[in-house]
Amino acid sequence: MTFPEGSLRHEVLTWVDVDKLVDVLLPPLRSVGTFDAMVLITRGGIIPGGLLAEALNIKHMLTAAVDFPGTAGSGLMAWPSFLQFPEETVLRGRRTLIVDDVWGSGRTSIAVRERVEGAGATPFTCVMHFNPYRSLFASAEPDFYGAVTDAYIVYPWELDRGMRGIAMGLPENN
Repeated sequence: MTFPEGSLRHEVLTWVDVDKLVDVLLPPLRSVGTFDAMVLITRGGIIPGGLLAEALNIKHMLTAAVDFPGTAGSGLMAWPSFLQFPEETVLRGRRTLIVDDVWGSGRTSIAVRERVEGAGATPFTCVMHFNPYRSLFASAEPDFYGAVTDAYIVYPWELDRGMRGIAMGLPENN
């Protein structure tokens, strides 16, 4: 398994770790009332969003796919390209939970939040991990997060199949 160049520290999570993060997120999510819809940010938000939707009984599930084109001139300030996004009519008037795995730079969650709000919904952002040390937005953070980290997070669904036992510190099963 390879990790991003320059990454000083990484954490490899187990499914038990993910369950604990869901358990941390549920009380504050429930405390703000019910959500009428959920927007899963692909690909990272699909599994966490599914777990949260089941626990919170959210049935109106939508997806958003966002790309930030890497051009030399724009760097981190590139405008997002929405490859997939729900129609305004399915968002308007709904309390909408936006789910991703990690808030690193914050660009993706902010872009989706702004577009959801522009469609007339009330957005709430939620991630498993918030990395305030990488965030480009000093005055913004997710509405809900399971943990704060400075590490590169590897979720159990991201592990290479051939490396699963090694990465998790367990013997390989053939």
